[in-house]
Amino acid sequence: HNLAAVAAVMALAPELPQIACFDTGFHQSQPDVATRMALPRSLTAKGMRRYGFHGLSYEYIARRLAEIAPDAADGRVIAAHLGNGASLCAMLAGRSIDTTMGMTALDGLIMGTRCGSLDPGAVLYLMQTEGLDAEGLTTLLYSQSGLLGISGVSADMRMLLGSDDPHAAEAVESFTYRVARETGALVSSLGGLDTLIFTAGMGEHSVDVRAMICARMQWLGVVLDDAANARNDAVISAPRSLVVVRVIPTDEDEMIARHCLEVLDTP
Repeated sequence: HNLAAVAAVMALAPELPQIACFDTGFHQSQPDVATRMALPRSLTAKGMRRYGFHGLSYEYIARRLAEIAPDAADGRVIAAHLGNGASLCAMLAGRSIDTTMGMTALDGLIMGTRCGSLDPGAVLYLMQTEGLDAEGLTTLLYSQSGLLGISGVSADMRMLLGSDDPHAAEAVESFTYRVARETGALVSSLGGLDTLIFTAGMGEHSVDVRAMICARMQWLGVVLDDAANARNDAVISAPRSLVVVRVIPTDEDEMIARHCLEVLDTP
């Protein structure tokens, strides 16, 4: 369906340049051990591997961090892109070395309507006992799960934080728990952590979500400055924090524009 649009434009305006900016591109620097799937080689040879997504966002964050804090950009960084779609990226010296999303954008963290990482056996169970086919599973896992599925209230974190429904509180708890847990996993990939960056909708604007996540990461030496967090400051960690916690607004459109200019300027 993605190539169909390209073909349609080619037919209507063959002289018009078309440039594809892959959201997986930034993650191509990851080592094989981070992208390898434990499937038969006959399948992985066909391209079944972990690709990662939100790459345009992470590329922008890496570029922006290098501008505002060059020393930090050279270190061990985890960026948390927390929006309706959510993922984490471990970066070393500005390059992606691991991420939570895999072959598709369904993997990893709990999201607005997406389930995130799920036991493959649960999918088999749904097929066998609920009679779900590929179409039914796609609808369930992409559109009816995540924050919406747990809460039964909304996929919008703002509504969940303002709700008195205990299921809404469970959705918030599950989301922040998973972000903190997966952050710990990426710390292992990095061999430590110097900087944690929050970005995207929730990451840039939700004081409560950031506070809940950081509270679960005190074992890493994360100490939040509550006043700075409430003000949405650029740095929201306390001076004594062993990990610098930053809030950096992302701009995927700028990265797309930059890539397009690079291609169009190439002879």
